[in-house]
Amino acid sequence: MAPSTHHRARTAAAAVCTAAAVATAGFAGPAAWAQAAPPPVTAPSLAPTPDPFENLTPDAIADRAVQATQSATSLRMAGRVVSEGQPLDLDIALDDQNDCTGLMKVDGGTGELRQADRITYLKGDAKFWRVSMSSQGVPPPQIDATIQLVQGRWLKLTPGQPGGSDVSGICDLDAVLGDLGDDRDDRKGMTRGPDAEVEGTPVATLVKRGPGGETTTVSVAQEGKPYILKIVKKGGEEPSTLVLSDYDKPVKVVVPPADETVDIAKLDQSTSA
Repeated sequence: MAPSTHHRARTAAAAVCTAAAVATAGFAGPAAWAQAAPPPVTAPSLAPTPDPFENLTPDAIADRAVQATQSATSLRMAGRVVSEGQPLDLDIALDDQNDCTGLMKVDGGTGELRQADRITYLKGDAKFWRVSMSSQGVPPPQIDATIQLVQGRWLKLTPGQPGGSDVSGICDLDAVLGDLGDDRDDRKGMTRGPDAEVEGTPVATLVKRGPGGETTTVSVAQEGKPYILKIVKKGGEEPSTLVLSDYDKPVKVVVPPADETVDIAKLDQSTSA
């Protein structure tokens, strides 16, 4: 594999996960994801009695939701985000130890991401790699060569390798949740909509309308901690849906066997002979 091909493969791997990381920045927006489709939401229902948010303004509810969500030690994010016109579906579980595991789907291709002990593993089918690399302008012959090298195996990236920080960033729970509280202005001027349920949990619904007609709807748990359970953004150039679940549950990552991995640092060595 020529050095240029090695570089392109590394860049493509990072680019796919960078797009996913960009989606998490929408938390401040907020924005989001799903693995094929968002988890189902039941029909609206009455709030619990008494309403835990009865004496709070919508903005105050949003503040409580942000504080609770930022306290989580782990969670699962599932949804769809549109970035630069390209829908990206994700379903990722991650924790505060930077361990994560999950799937990504883009234009019919599927990729799997795992991270444990700060080592990241990325595996995709041919469609996943082709779409990802094409979006970075990689020439078809280089794409074909790269797919042959990585097909059926996991691309392994260790800390400090070029592109590694971009890929592993999606597994950084502190960074993901840190975006939530960056700008309180994003949470001002909200109204409270009809109460509903998300996966069986009663929620308060908060709605923020933008100047261009776009709307952001945030569902906040009314039972237990006031975690954010769902965020939906409609209108605008990047509509999105995000469902958050499995708060504070252990994230179990299965590390791929060594004989099923390709160390990105050794690709040149293994193909230069």
